[in-house]
Amino acid sequence: MNRSFSCLILLFFVLVSCQDHEKQREAEKARDLKKRELVFENIRKGWNFNTQPLNPTSQTMLSDWPAWRDLMRELSQKPQSSIGAFQKKARTLSTRVADLNSELPTKLDRPEMKSRIAVLITKINALNLFVNLDEIPDQKVISIISDVNSELTAIQMQMDEIERRSRIPREQGESEMIRMLDTSRAVPTKQLKPLEPVE
Repeated sequence: MNRSFSCLILLFFVLVSCQDHEKQREAEKARDLKKRELVFENIRKGWNFNTQPLNPTSQTMLSDWPAWRDLMRELSQKPQSSIGAFQKKARTLSTRVADLNSELPTKLDRPEMKSRIAVLITKINALNLFVNLDEIPDQKVISIISDVNSELTAIQMQMDEIERRSRIPREQGESEMIRMLDTSRAVPTKQLKPLEPVE
């Protein structure tokens, strides 16, 4: 009798503790769901990219540079449905921005432009990384979006600067002088034969 009573009490405690664990799991799920909804809402509000051309040069590049046009189109389309949509958009942006270097127009194929594009690629890849984490740091994502907007502005200003410089007429003899300063045109030196060992 005593033994069956202690088994009954033990069974009661096991059932009560299982119910407590179930309530804790439900509370944690509700808390996680609310947190994800808050993160989604913050990212949805902050997901605004500056895709409007700032100057006539960047407007012209939209038609002359397909990779730039595709990137601007992707940036202007804002996901609405879920965090998964933002994650998919971030992956798409990473692939689109990588195309900028490979399809760079000859007029813009300069070190200063390539370095600005490299920074933009880094920022968008960072955005892709942070959006695809399990615990998304929404404030960091919003900060990176702001950085991407700054880089987009810098690239457009650099395009305008390159266009402005190309309109400056060269002085007589300047192109010959620049060609003479080019080290890649230097006359190759003859390779010396290695010394033979003396016996």
